[in-house]
Amino acid sequence: MTQYLISVIEPTGYDIPEPEALERIMKDVQAVDADMREAGVWVFAGGLHAPESATTLRPGENGEVVVTDGPFSESKEHIGGFNIIDVPDLDAALEWGRRMSVACTLPVEVRPFQDFPG
Repeated sequence: MTQYLISVIEPTGYDIPEPEALERIMKDVQAVDADMREAGVWVFAGGLHAPESATTLRPGENGEVVVTDGPFSESKEHIGGFNIIDVPDLDAALEWGRRMSVACTLPVEVRPFQDFPG
C-alpha cells in the first residue's frame, strides 16, 4: 500500500459558493470521505484557511529563522484542503481523486508520498 495526498486546488480569491450550492458540495465531499473510510483507505483529511492566514518560516544565517506573514509564494492557486489515503496503486488513488474533484467541483492533485527505509 502507498499513501497519496489528494490536494484540492482553489483559485486565489475563491468565492465561496452560495449557501445552497455549498451545502450540496459539502454533502458530496462528506459522502466521498465516508466511502473512503468504509473502503479502509482514509488516513486523514482537512480543510485549510485562506493563504493570508499562513506564516512562513525560512532558515537564515547562524541558525536564525526569518518569519513572515503570508504564504511561501504568491500564486493564482493554492491548496484549500486535502485527503491522505492509503491505496494499492496509482490507479486506485486517481479514482478517489476523480471522485473528490467531482464532489468538491474543483481540480485536485494526486501525489504519492515517498517511501523511506527504516
